[in-house]
Amino acid sequence: MRIQYRVNDATIHNETMQFTIDATNGRPEGAPSKKMITDSDEMAFVYLFETEEGYTYIHFPKTIWPQMAEVLESGKQPVAKWDEEIIELPGFVEELTMLVFNIEGNDNYGEEFSSAVEDEFSAILQV
Repeated sequence: MRIQYRVNDATIHNETMQFTIDATNGRPEGAPSKKMITDSDEMAFVYLFETEEGYTYIHFPKTIWPQMAEVLESGKQPVAKWDEEIIELPGFVEELTMLVFNIEGNDNYGEEFSSAVEDEFSAILQV
């Protein structure tokens, strides 16, 4: 069974972006994997947590993309916040950067998703 969590807010705390995970489903299971994928149907980037059975999925919906672009511009690894716990997200910047550049001009992700990524991350793509 795919266990999914959703980031519902992002704030900067001590110069580090904190992505707040909706606490409704409890604490995300597993450990940060240093891997990120996309869910183009849900218009989301997905950070993976590894578990013994597979993965737990942390969805970063389109509403959070502006803060994700800020993270790429700063180059600083963000953290996730669940309840009062801070969870490191190693590999976030590298994985997101790779995905953004891979998605640019690539309609295999779906035209709507590709266009939305190109629009939101245009400053990164121009570097």
